[in-house]
Amino acid sequence: MPSPREESPGSRPGDEARALLVDAAHPSPARVYDYLLGGKDNFAADRIAADKIEEAFPAIRIGAQENRRFLLRGVRYLASQVGIRQFLDIGTGIPTPPNVHEVVQAITPSARVAYVDNDPVVMVHARALMTSDPRGEVGYLEADVRRPEFIIGSRLVREVLDFEEPIALLMSAVLHFITDDQGPERIIRTFIEALPPGSHVLATHVTDEHEPRLRSATARYRDDGVRTRPRSAAEFERLVFTGQGLELVPPGVVLVSEWRRDPAEPPPPAPAQVSAYGGLAVLPPGAPSGA
Repeated sequence: MPSPREESPGSRPGDEARALLVDAAHPSPARVYDYLLGGKDNFAADRIAADKIEEAFPAIRIGAQENRRFLLRGVRYLASQVGIRQFLDIGTGIPTPPNVHEVVQAITPSARVAYVDNDPVVMVHARALMTSDPRGEVGYLEADVRRPEFIIGSRLVREVLDFEEPIALLMSAVLHFITDDQGPERIIRTFIEALPPGSHVLATHVTDEHEPRLRSATARYRDDGVRTRPRSAAEFERLVFTGQGLELVPPGVVLVSEWRRDPAEPPPPAPAQVSAYGGLAVLPPGAPSGA
């Protein structure tokens, strides 16, 4: 199987190694998430940060697992029920099988997936683990969600994805890292305006509506240099979906544990243990495309 295309801002010998050394001293959302999911691709700083969050919000691992299940259900639905063949995964994180391209290429072998993350550790593992079905294609771009114009305009994304055909934009567990002063509406609008009609947007977002202790966990994460902004269901829906002219797919914005849950899955945890909303919406036919 072919290795993924990749594009990184570092180009000089040793840049990647130096980036990893510097990055190891501070927690990274991608690596903290990996640790919470039971992965081994994380550093001491990530484990310390995650343990602090877990002290304040003991159900954090349950929430992370439910968020992951929602993502996989969503991409299966998009590939099998909607027929989407292209995926742009923003904030992909460290590869955790099954990955998005493995799920969708099992349904549509010619599917194409562009992964985006700003953690250089993710790049290393993407190179080693993210191999595509030869009938499809996988690419990885090292970039920050806060630079949507760079992502949409990058050579890699444009080579992997055809912006004349519907694309599924995935933003799982990333939007709560965009605080209000960083212009989340503009960032999301820039992504959506580049999509052709018929495209879909899948997103999840942390909330403190069901578990007040999550506010303390957020403060502890901020103490480690990672800013987050939990949002209510109404704020999340307006920010990502209805405020952007999208049409929500039933059941709309709900807890990630409640969205089209597979009967084979165990019963959903209590809302306070999940504390994350998810939703999927479509860019209606006839909507203008900015591509």
